[in-house]
Amino acid sequence: MYRQMKTLTWLADSRSKVKSFPAGIQDDIGYALYAAQLGEPSPKAKPLHGLGGQVMEIAAYDASGTYRAVYTVSIGESIYVIHAFQKKSKSGIATPKPEMDLIRQRLKQLRTEVKNAEKSSPRTGA
Repeated sequence: MYRQMKTLTWLADSRSKVKSFPAGIQDDIGYALYAAQLGEPSPKAKPLHGLGGQVMEIAAYDASGTYRAVYTVSIGESIYVIHAFQKKSKSGIATPKPEMDLIRQRLKQLRTEVKNAEKSSPRTGA
């Protein structure tokens, strides 16, 4: 059965950040995003705590460290990659506060932009 694939939209510098990661990390994140586009779960993706169940975090690891990409599937018809970063904190698994603050800021801006776009676009009648 054919499934409609969601489009992938990169916010701010998230795409260039992922492209700067090691090749294996790029593959892991790319495959997890592809699964999300198809509406399938990825074992590398889990809900990001504190932001609701529709904001997901992909965690990938290699010898050089831990890398994360954060995306949402709950806004509009796209998968939005909100942020990508290398986790440098050695104190626990929690996402560092500066990264969470940036994610919240971009998420708020995204919601506002999508809401405004929906208001300004003409609706098609049935």
